[in-house]
Amino acid sequence: MPPLKPNPPSPDLPLLTDVRAEALDCPPYVAGLSIEEIQEKYNLSGVIKLASNENPLGCSILVKRALCRKAASAFRYPQSGSPKLHKAIADHFRVDPAQVVCGNGSDELIDLLIRIRAVPGTHNIVAFKPCFALYEIQARFAGVEFRQAPLKADFTFDMPALLALTDENTRLAFITTPDNPSGHCPPVEEIIALAQALPPACLLVIDEAYMDFCDDVARHSLFPRLAEFPNAVILRTFSKAYGLAGMRLGYAFAPVPLADALRRVRLPFSINLLAEAAGIAALQDTAFYETTLRAVAEGRDLLSHAFKKMNFTVYPSKANFLLMRPPYTARRFAEDLLARGIIVRWLTSYAMPDFIRISIGNAEENDRLCRTVAEMLHAARA
Repeated sequence: MPPLKPNPPSPDLPLLTDVRAEALDCPPYVAGLSIEEIQEKYNLSGVIKLASNENPLGCSILVKRALCRKAASAFRYPQSGSPKLHKAIADHFRVDPAQVVCGNGSDELIDLLIRIRAVPGTHNIVAFKPCFALYEIQARFAGVEFRQAPLKADFTFDMPALLALTDENTRLAFITTPDNPSGHCPPVEEIIALAQALPPACLLVIDEAYMDFCDDVARHSLFPRLAEFPNAVILRTFSKAYGLAGMRLGYAFAPVPLADALRRVRLPFSINLLAEAAGIAALQDTAFYETTLRAVAEGRDLLSHAFKKMNFTVYPSKANFLLMRPPYTARRFAEDLLARGIIVRWLTSYAMPDFIRISIGNAEENDRLCRTVAEMLHAARA
């Protein structure tokens, strides 16, 4: 057999860029700056990060011990379907394990919900604007129309405007509560009214990544009444209150038929062995969880009062972050903080260039932030 001759490359067939149009149409996800990036750029050692809504206390000692115990088994595949983790979540929240679906972060579950519910070129998805970027990114990549209703001027939800975007082809409606980046958390009555008013074929996806930090969950979460709404799914995460952002572990509470469909199409072993062990351990450490909630609530109140005194516009928040408008340009404010070793989120990726989002830190970080900003403002007035 003669050797195969390779075809010469053709300028008319650019293989490296010949990708689906949907991929090119996707806006890239913009992550917060890392500590390492700022250390290198500004030649700093003591950098603190208050940009990505991470747990200010780190993670539980029980999680660290579980990770150490499991590290030697990293060469093994995890048990298919992560049944121990599903049972731990079901037991903790007192629900049927068949209603629980875990994923590689809530991101995977968002992607799967879009894939199994919406038909490209036929169906549409609705959400508010601004919203978590992944809703739009994954909808566009799936070839599904993405519609957005603007939030009100005070960043509260305009439910009639969202409903006005829906029709018989709307298959998903995403809302985040508490919302990101505002921290707004509507009363549950608004969520119930929305669920009842949506078109019959539309699934309401309630992203509660920050609900742990709400001081009155019963007044704001649909979870206690989820059984009454077969058209609703609730997403939660281990990234925030449990301090496992690096483990990538999220979960959903869904009607059993939908949960079964999600598990069928989820990639095998999407939850790694270490993440599963970390999630189970995190649920067991209720003391760490409660300490985290207290630290965030106290820090949120402290920063809110401090920044209001410094003439910032600070918006009410039920999450582990605060949305603010500085007394001078947000870009300069963020850059001034970066040069001093403090990372906050300038909200250009949310099309909100006049605003800053600041995660609640631990006591030392919050104190340093307040002192640094006071010094910056004093220098600006001098």
